[in-house]
Amino acid sequence: MTVLLPGVALTDHTFTVPLDHGNPGGQAIEVFAREAVDPARRGEDLPWLLFLQGGPGGKSPRPTSADGWLGHALRTHRVLLLDQRGTGRSTPVTGRRRDLADQLHHFRADAIVADAELIRRRLGAGPWDTLGQSYGGFITLTYLSQAPEGLRRCFVTGGLAGLDATADDVYARTYPRVLDKYRRYLARFPGDVARIEAIVGELRTRDVRLPDGDRLTVRRFQTLGMMLGTGDGAQRLHWLLDEGLTDGFLQQCLTETSFADNPLYAVLHESIYSQGPATAWSAARLLPAEFAEDAAVPAFTGEMIYPWMFDDIRALRPFKPAADRLAARTGWPPLYDPVRLAANEVPVFAAVYHDDMYVDAELSLETARRVGNVRTWVTNEWEHDGVRVSGGQVLVRLMDMASGRI
Repeated sequence: MTVLLPGVALTDHTFTVPLDHGNPGGQAIEVFAREAVDPARRGEDLPWLLFLQGGPGGKSPRPTSADGWLGHALRTHRVLLLDQRGTGRSTPVTGRRRDLADQLHHFRADAIVADAELIRRRLGAGPWDTLGQSYGGFITLTYLSQAPEGLRRCFVTGGLAGLDATADDVYARTYPRVLDKYRRYLARFPGDVARIEAIVGELRTRDVRLPDGDRLTVRRFQTLGMMLGTGDGAQRLHWLLDEGLTDGFLQQCLTETSFADNPLYAVLHESIYSQGPATAWSAARLLPAEFAEDAAVPAFTGEMIYPWMFDDIRALRPFKPAADRLAARTGWPPLYDPVRLAANEVPVFAAVYHDDMYVDAELSLETARRVGNVRTWVTNEWEHDGVRVSGGQVLVRLMDMASGRI
């Protein structure tokens, strides 16, 4: 089915793929993707651009028009917006399966790459370009490791992962950056210090409930700090706290912290770093004293996932057994091939955000040095969500680099 919106024609595709690509005759799942093209160019043989969404557990964008990065991409490409397995309109994952942890073992970047290659061949496409945002950049590195023959050029925004960084390595670097972002936020909005102290005091002395019935605890309140990693996150957090514990605040707090639309983000989050050892709830083990719930006024946390979330948050409770099993799992297969990446010949153009709260810039630049044929653009003009909020400017810059104009 094709839908026409301002400046873009959207066509739905559904592909049947193996749950386990190592066992193609076994259980099958469906993966959904949406093709986007300039309506005036629908009949042309355009190159494909595969968009790899951030996450894990994030569905592809739902366009309302040809604006932002998509509008720029449609000038030259036919774009495929992929709902990675388990997200959006792809076969859903529920927390009620006894074998869920074993199933989710097949939901990491290696399986997503295998899905993409199967889809590329079924579309009859030659090597395609990719745009990997955040976790989509991690997938890009796995793609370059496993199937570089399927790639023509790769664009990465805020997503060059450390090739051998463990979850512990990641969080040891992330916590200081989150604390720095939080302190900068308080310096910018000093009046919020008293607001936060007052809310923490209320949450410690009375039972405050969110609209879905979950209790708003201090530790759940702290997770609003995830907002600080986006371009306007500090402003949004400031206005969220402006009126205190009103019904409007509680509704928005629920929206920001419920994981109702993307539970896989929480369930799979630490396992995306695993190449061998168990994560053993890395973010919880490495929690600094400034973030501890019993600190006088604990600092806000970032995108870390903690075991308590699977007790406290309604949408995550069904996933608790699987999350615990994944955290204890060992023997994870490698996601990246350093030897093959060092010899890479596929051109890669990457935006590295100097102040990125989610993906460490130093690790990203180390990866750029270790992977062949990578050009980086290091910038502090944008935060982690730059490709989405820049009105297309980030992708324009990367494509200009690819064309030799920069």
